[in-house]
Amino acid sequence: MKLNALTRLAAPFASLCLAACAQMAPPAQGWTALFDSHSNLNGWTLVGDANWRLQDGAIQADLLRGKAPSYLVSKQTFADQEIYAELWVDTQTNSGIFIRCQDAQKIGADNCYEINVWDTRPDPSYGTGAIVDVAKVSPMPKAGGQWNTLEIQAKNNHLTVKLNGVVTADAIDNKLSSGYLALQFGSGIVKFRKVLTRPI
Repeated sequence: MKLNALTRLAAPFASLCLAACAQMAPPAQGWTALFDSHSNLNGWTLVGDANWRLQDGAIQADLLRGKAPSYLVSKQTFADQEIYAELWVDTQTNSGIFIRCQDAQKIGADNCYEINVWDTRPDPSYGTGAIVDVAKVSPMPKAGGQWNTLEIQAKNNHLTVKLNGVVTADAIDNKLSSGYLALQFGSGIVKFRKVLTRPI
């Protein structure tokens, strides 16, 4: 009787766990790992002074010296693509993913599309879940203190962003058609556990 009671109590929690795990599992077919827990950083160029490193199966960055911001920039360029990333940030983190960057050594919202993860941005309209200066987010979701999924689709001039399965930005913009991908460290602590891409 006691075992049956424990089983009944555990069942709802098991269902919640299965739902959360499913949310963290991208489709298996057609994806290329730009980073996963078995990778190294050979496919990336370091720009800036952050302490990017492999730690506990993730790329982690914080600032031990120098100045922010800092980036890991892909060595290859992309045009139409989907991106799936799993990232952890603290409540003060300023991070995000930049796509279609025109200059691998100069990353910014003026020459890339900046998909932002910054819960404490002074102007929250371009905070977490937004595409800076392209698509505002309202209300702004919170990413701090937890693992999150970030899904980005860039097809021709149509850009969409999902945070934890919820669409946060949807825009048409003709400024950029292809370029480098960059992971950002601006402040706090950021960890990228998985970064996958596939062409569309």
